[in-house]
Amino acid sequence: MKMLKRFLVPLFAAASLVPLPSVAADACPPLLNYSFPRLADEKPQSLCDYSGKVVLVVNTASYCGFTKQYDGLEKLYARLKDRGLVVVGFPTNDFGEQEPGSNKEIADFCRLTYGVQFPMFAKITVKGANANPFFAELVKRSDTTPKWNFYKYLIDRSGREVVAYSSFSDPDDRKMLAKIEEFLARKP
Repeated sequence: MKMLKRFLVPLFAAASLVPLPSVAADACPPLLNYSFPRLADEKPQSLCDYSGKVVLVVNTASYCGFTKQYDGLEKLYARLKDRGLVVVGFPTNDFGEQEPGSNKEIADFCRLTYGVQFPMFAKITVKGANANPFFAELVKRSDTTPKWNFYKYLIDRSGREVVAYSSFSDPDDRKMLAKIEEFLARKP
């Protein structure tokens, strides 16, 4: 029985949308208390890993007029990651069916076309009754639902403040950059 339990507990933990024990539970803000499969290898990763960082969450798609934003998002991430910014992408097929591929196809596209190095997670639903609980919480806290692909949610270091930006706000948008700088200046 012990052998079976040692096998099943990690198996169920990996398949759930609950945080993994990578960060102490009391150190993780409730908003980041989720785990998702990574895009490239589908291994679970806890968003608690980003506790104390400024997090820019983006719902992405490979065949959208805004897809070129991958380039700017990657440059933004490269420029500010050492100061505490992390960009995280969540592919979705919710808008115009512009992300029809498998996780592997999406990962290859992002890496080969745009050189994406920022964390990307497996494809999810971000709107409606079937919205992923993390996105449902982002919507609740910002009072703004994603209207299209490349909608952005900026989370402060404490995981308490969430600001939404439309798909038309590119990664060099002055207002968004000013808010990123404000959030980065705050101590964790």
